[in-house]
Amino acid sequence: MKTFSATPADIDKKWILIDAEGIVLGRLASIVAMRLRGKHKASYTPHMDCGDNVIIINADKIQMTGNKRQENFYWHTGHPGGIKSRTKQQILEGAHPERVVIQAVKRMLPGNRLSRQIMTNLRVYAGTEHGHEAQQPEVLDVKSMNSKNTRVAK
Repeated sequence: MKTFSATPADIDKKWILIDAEGIVLGRLASIVAMRLRGKHKASYTPHMDCGDNVIIINADKIQMTGNKRQENFYWHTGHPGGIKSRTKQQILEGAHPERVVIQAVKRMLPGNRLSRQIMTNLRVYAGTEHGHEAQQPEVLDVKSMNSKNTRVAK
C-alpha cells in the first residue's frame, strides 16, 4: 500500500460558517486551526494547503474562562523601548474585536510560510454580517460538539 500525497488537483476546499457567540475562545481556535490546516480530512497532506475556508461571525461575543480577559497581548514596534500591550478586554471593546480570535488561531498554527498562506483562508467578522453568501458556506455548530465549548456570559 502506497502513502497518499495530495496534489493541488486533489484538494477540495469547502466554506464553513461558525457563529462564535458564547463559545470559549481557546476551544474555538483549536477547532478552526484544525479545519484550516485540513487535519479533519482523510486526504491530509502536511506540506499542502488542503484545509477549508472558515468564516467566523460574532467574534465580539466570544467567551473566555478564568481571568483571561485581563491578560495582555504584547507586541513590539521595532524601536527601542517600543513594547506595547493591551488587555484582551480592551481589544474586544475597541474598534477591532476580531483581532483576539485571529491571534488565537494564528498562534495554534506552526510559524512557517504555509501557515501564513493558510491564514488567508480565515475571515473573522465582529457582527453577524459577512459578504460570503455567494460561496454557500456550511454551518458548523461548535456549541453542540461538546458541552464545555460554551460558557454563559458573566
